[in-house]
This record gives sequence, C-alpha cells and structure tokens, in this order.
Amino acid sequence: MTARRPSLAVVGATGAIGGVMLQILSQHADVWGEVRLIASPRSAGRKLVVRGEESEVLPLTEEVFDGIDVALFLVPDDVSAQWAPVAAAKGAVVVDDSAAFRLDADVPLVVPEINPHAVRIRPRGIVASPNCTTLSLIVAVGALHAEFGVRELVVSSYQAVSGAGRDGVAALREQLSLVAGTELGTKPGDVRRAVGDAEGGPFAAPVALNVVPWAGTEAGDGWSSEELAIRGECRKILDLPDLRVAATCVYVPVVATHSMSVHARFENEVAVDRAHEILATAPGVVLYDSPGEGDFPTPSDVVGTDPTWVGRVRRSLDDPRALEMFVCGDNLRKGAALNVAQIAEAVAAEFPRA
Repeated sequence: MTARRPSLAVVGATGAIGGVMLQILSQHADVWGEVRLIASPRSAGRKLVVRGEESEVLPLTEEVFDGIDVALFLVPDDVSAQWAPVAAAKGAVVVDDSAAFRLDADVPLVVPEINPHAVRIRPRGIVASPNCTTLSLIVAVGALHAEFGVRELVVSSYQAVSGAGRDGVAALREQLSLVAGTELGTKPGDVRRAVGDAEGGPFAAPVALNVVPWAGTEAGDGWSSEELAIRGECRKILDLPDLRVAATCVYVPVVATHSMSVHARFENEVAVDRAHEILATAPGVVLYDSPGEGDFPTPSDVVGTDPTWVGRVRRSLDDPRALEMFVCGDNLRKGAALNVAQIAEAVAAEFPRA
C-alpha cells in the first residue's frame, strides 16, 4: 500500500466547536493531507484559516466526501444522523461528536486515554465521541477505575452555558447586561422579572445570578437526557453495563468549562495518597489539590486548557471504599473538539506512513 497522509473533512467548521477544531489542527502535529472545510449551504463560501492557510468553506453535499478518508462531524444530532452514514458509505471513517450514535451497539464510544483499542472496531464506519459532561469526569474516573474498580457514581454537574451552543453564551451575556450594577437577586422572582424576554432561549430559567437544575430534554420519570447520557456513556466507555450512576445536571453562569462534584464508590478500599499518585500520572489529567492553600480547579482557571483538572480529593467519611472529588474540563476542548481530534489522529495512524 502506498504511503500517504489521509485526507480530512471537518463538517461544521463554522460552528463554535469547529472553530476550536481548526485551532487544534493548527497546533497539533500535522498528520493530514488535504483538509476540507464543510458547513451548511448558508455558511458556504466563507474563508477560514487552518494550518496557516486560508480555505473556502464548502456546502454539505454527498459529493463533498469524495476522496475523504476521515470525516469529523461537529454538528447537531439530526445532521449527523442524516449525513454521517453518507460519508461512511463514501469510504470515510466518521468521527462524530453528536449524540446520534453514542449508544449504538455497532458504534464504538471512544476516549483515547481509556479505551483506545475500541477505535478499530467500527462495523458502521463510525466512531462516536462522548458528551461534554461525560468527558469532564471520565478520564479521571477511568484512571481510578483501573486501580480500584468503580461500582457507583453520584455526580452533580456545574455546566457552562456554551454547552448550549452560541445561543447559550448570548443568552447569558444579555442577561448579565440586564442585571449588572443592580441590587437584584434579593427578592423572589426579581431576576426573572428583570430579564423578561431575555429569559428565553436554551435555558428553562434565568441563568444570570442563578443556577438552572435542568440540562437537555425530558427523558421520563423526572430525568433529563443529559443526565441519562452520563449514565449510559460511562457504562459503555468503561464496559460496565451494570454500573450505578445518578447524575444531576445544572447550568451555572459560566461561559466555558464544565465542573462536576463526583462521589465514586469502588470495589476495593481506597487511599487518598494512592488516588493522588494515580491521578498525578494519568494521561490527560492534572491533579491540583491543596485546598488549604487555595489550590483547587475552577472554571475560570481551567478554561482554554486541554486536561481534566482534579482537586478536593478526599475519602468519604462514612465509606472507606468511596472518594469525593471535584473535576473541571473545558467543554469545547476535551469536552468536544480535542477528543474528536485525538480519535481522528488514532485513525490516521492506521494509514501507511512514508
């Protein structure tokens, strides 16, 4: 087989995640031949810079995948569901960031730090990347699981509004402009009345000066789709179909970077010193844990970085087999574009090299 660098398509290149992906492609080792930028017809014709060169955005059509080896899908679920099989039928390996295929039994759900072997088992020609909330915790939990054997997770998320896309960021900024410099937040409903029509958009309640304990859509029995996604995806990635997982997802007034409070119960007794050793050496994890000195991760410190940051690691007071910890991860980088790029680079490594 002739050695060559594989060609790459980036579908959704003009979106928020697409913008981060173009940065990553320009920062990482260049393993790609042609890089083809694709978006909806209304965005076609725009010029974007990738790898230091200007490239014109092409409209999403069946023919645009001709000659493409790897196609990254950074688009809504319905777009992926329609077009990812088209790209795969054209011979491309699809790496999809949407929820369309994550729990499909014939599609591997891959986090390269945890289950890199799974990327080669793709009967449909599609590899899925997990939800940004799952990716905020799974790298750290996976490292601890390898040593202690995780059996139960109870998590509460503190999710950045960019998880709801550009509309989420715009909604927060508009609401903040309406409440800044006021005495709001001291009486029932005063924030809701102040933001008025700005309350709408992707959130069920005002997010400025507030937290919103609902992310995703109704999934039955009081659970949201985002909460069930964490459960199903953690089970699949760790290959633990009976793992107990309970999640509560909450939007907070943060632009980017998700945080999570995690209660992890393991098969074996845990020691904080050993947990620190594991986390300090785990790929994709930064241990930042000296709370007495003010050293713990926060979204404003972690935003724009690649790893999962872990702090507040402590053994549960009432259970020697459980750990409590706080994790932060940029939802647009490791939570989306970076994990997709890492999967794609693993696929690229399958091509013969000169």
